[in-house]
Amino acid sequence: MLIYSLNMIIALTIIFLERKNPSATLAWILVLFVLPVLGIFLYLMLSQNISRYRISKLTETERKVFGKGLQMQIQQVEDGTYPYANEEAVKWKHLIKLNQVYGQALLTQDNEPEIFDDGKKMFHSLVRDIRNAEEYINVEYYIIKDDMVGHRLLEVLVQKARQGVEVRLLMDALGCRFINNHRLKDFLEAGGKTAYFFKPRLKYLYLKMNYRNHRKIVVIDGKIAYTGGFNIAREYLGFKRRFGYWRDAHIRICGGAVQALNARFILDWRFASGEPLELTEAYREAGIGSGRIPVQIVSSGPDSVREEIKRSMMRMITYAEKSVYLQTPYFIPDPSMLESLKMAAQSGVDVRIMIPCMPDHIFVYWATYSYCGELIRSGARVFIYDRGFLHAKTLVVDGEVATIGSANFDRRSFRLNFETNAFVYDKEFAGHMEKLFLSDTECGHELTMKEYNHRSPGIKFKEAISRLLSDIL
Repeated sequence: MLIYSLNMIIALTIIFLERKNPSATLAWILVLFVLPVLGIFLYLMLSQNISRYRISKLTETERKVFGKGLQMQIQQVEDGTYPYANEEAVKWKHLIKLNQVYGQALLTQDNEPEIFDDGKKMFHSLVRDIRNAEEYINVEYYIIKDDMVGHRLLEVLVQKARQGVEVRLLMDALGCRFINNHRLKDFLEAGGKTAYFFKPRLKYLYLKMNYRNHRKIVVIDGKIAYTGGFNIAREYLGFKRRFGYWRDAHIRICGGAVQALNARFILDWRFASGEPLELTEAYREAGIGSGRIPVQIVSSGPDSVREEIKRSMMRMITYAEKSVYLQTPYFIPDPSMLESLKMAAQSGVDVRIMIPCMPDHIFVYWATYSYCGELIRSGARVFIYDRGFLHAKTLVVDGEVATIGSANFDRRSFRLNFETNAFVYDKEFAGHMEKLFLSDTECGHELTMKEYNHRSPGIKFKEAISRLLSDIL
């Protein structure tokens, strides 16, 4: 009786105080009453309202300085006087303005982005750039594992710290839980600085387990930055037999967007470490880029209800005229995103979605499979990547605009995780991403309506249960 009374109190709290999304509320009530004891524990571990945390809070001076620059750009866009660098930026100026106004994302047009779809190549490039650092290195990762790849990153960071380079290492407390002070001993002795995002007060008691810093950002001397889907562990380089070849997507940027990624790092670092860095640190020693490609850096997180990355992706999909190519390991769209994709497909747009052939999270995979089946009925095409594990998080529309970053196409990334994506407005860059997508279709097979309809009763049951829990997966 006591357990059910506690369940009732928590259920009422969800409904009247936290004001969650209605479907999330119903999902939690289902968990609480089907699993009364475990449900209470899961709720306390996974479902806290953290909107009170001002993780991205700017100082008054920062608001004046950086807000002024953004407002000037927005005004130029509204007046029609902003000098766009290419035709793609002109065509997608509505998306640019959305990101400016809603995502507080400045447009920079002097960038040189480079795509990595292979972990070994990305890691080699990253280590090379870190070795060449002269002033500072800012590193932020969701996962760094205590394995040969994690050790290699730490070794090169130790070397640079000993050379007098300022090195900061920001880790998600859950994803990097095995990187402890013993493993960091040499790094700390060399002068490196560390901080953990949402570090638990008691070891292994992660009361904010559901809200993770899923970002992957490295900034070197304010001149080079990396962001995307690759974490630091041997599976991401294809060294783990279970997953085989790891297909992911990462971007290396030179140009003004580096400053925006560094600003994101500094806000996260200031919150996690308490070090009173000023946002002006993001712009020190940063030169003007020599590139020609417009880029916006958009971030989102559960400390805000705005869902900035989701809104930007939805805008891309709803304004598609020819094609929508989406790669994601987890496909759990909310109703608005699902309807956007359906409408695009039903309007004659070539909508293609690619997902992995294997699960790394069982419930998530079968929910993904369920939503894919629904889209096939609406005319979209779904491809299963069979070569290994697909972890890329990319969206390309009309071969003109693309986004690449840490956000999966699921409710967790849109609402619960701290994410960062780069939005790139350039036909050549987007065309290259389209070619990678089409090449990947040759490494798998298409999930047809016939194949989906012949799935076993067991799979149908898994889909039904997973779909019910979609909002809390």
